[in-house]
Amino acid sequence: MSAALSLAILPPDRRQSPTAASVQRGVRRLFADLGHVTIPEFSLANGRRADVIALSACGKLTIVEIKSSVADFRADKKWPDYRDYCDRFYFAIPENLPESLIPEEAGLIVADAFGGAILRDPADHPLSGARRKAVTLRFAHSAASLLHTLADPGAIREGVL
Repeated sequence: MSAALSLAILPPDRRQSPTAASVQRGVRRLFADLGHVTIPEFSLANGRRADVIALSACGKLTIVEIKSSVADFRADKKWPDYRDYCDRFYFAIPENLPESLIPEEAGLIVADAFGGAILRDPADHPLSGARRKAVTLRFAHSAASLLHTLADPGAIREGVL
């Protein structure tokens, strides 16, 4: 096996619209610039799936819910369910969505495929130690699973993962 680094890419998640996928990419680039690591489509213990979860170097957890249209936002009544699993909660929107749509208690990010900008920070609401540990362990397991998928994509077809 060659010592050279090979480029492995996960297949795109086809559940998202092209707009949502672009916003997700920009959000992830923004958080990487801030020194956080991220996982898209992260499953929470309550059965909800966060569009993006970010983990900072000091252990703070941030969830970002992506809204690609006014209709998408209006149809979403589940976003308060994410608050119990993060220290900070943001909505991320493309620049053509009205900022006034987003509730004041949530943070606001505007993003496209090339990056993002935080327009409003939310108030911190620190997680309890037990919840932080549980979410962080789930984060670690998910990240390791994604890494395994990149290293051994055949394992999925063989039923290992």
